[in-house]
Amino acid sequence: MRVLCIGECMAELAPSDVAGDFRLGFAGDTFNTAWYLARLAPQADVAYFSAVGDDAISNDMRTFIRAGDIDDTDVQTRAGRTVGLYMIALKDGERSFSYWRGQSAARTLADDPAALANAMDRADVIYFSGITLGILDPAGRDTLLEALANARANGKTIAFDPNLRPKLWANGEEMTAQIMRGAAVSDIALPSFEDEADWFGDADPQATANRYLGAGCPSVVVKNGAADVLYVDQGQWGTVTVAALDIVIDTTAAGDSFNAGVFAAIVTGQPLDKGIHTACTLSRQVIGHKGALVPVDAT
Repeated sequence: MRVLCIGECMAELAPSDVAGDFRLGFAGDTFNTAWYLARLAPQADVAYFSAVGDDAISNDMRTFIRAGDIDDTDVQTRAGRTVGLYMIALKDGERSFSYWRGQSAARTLADDPAALANAMDRADVIYFSGITLGILDPAGRDTLLEALANARANGKTIAFDPNLRPKLWANGEEMTAQIMRGAAVSDIALPSFEDEADWFGDADPQATANRYLGAGCPSVVVKNGAADVLYVDQGQWGTVTVAALDIVIDTTAAGDSFNAGVFAAIVTGQPLDKGIHTACTLSRQVIGHKGALVPVDAT
């Protein structure tokens, strides 16, 4: 089974154990999910769709992608562009980010509709996020959503993490409207309740799930921090209990790795609740280390 993840991989500066020192790596929400999925389900054909520049750091990124057992065939090269950069700041295990992405080639990833269609034709599962939508200009966003709708009509499974990031949008109204456009072309949504409550006013996780169901997304998994995970799959509701956390070092990629656990269940034909259990176990490992991509045990 081929899983195509669409979005932006960035250069990451993560704090080391020495104050003021940072480690250079590569990460990004949909890329993180691809990387963890390749660890969890090596039998899957995991691919990434994006764009990079033609400079040295872009070449290093492509090497890193391939080293992670991720197919970079659909990573396009844009002359004169480069990759985005972000820096992580940590306080009590919670992270904040500073971004530099003005010249990021990934902002042009939807400029070639034929390349999008070709990549989607070869995939079984296609994953994108609210960040994927947020980095694109309106024309690119329309192109991507149209391609996803066509792929879904042709039998592809479309997965979507809303991943609400207000700084990527002109205002909250634009963000929420475009997020629901993403939901409308998707088969499975993976929202985080805290963010959804802040921006959509959801009273509880069930309200979040019902809103995505109403948009036309038949399966929804509502992440809720350390609280139970609520899910609905083709009309069947359930919850998965999250084990108490021992230690939180860095919550970077907690949700991204969770998504990989869910996709691993899809790849291996397991029920959704089994995937959520795997997702919780993996996410628990990830937040015990610094940085987005960390060594993990098979779950």
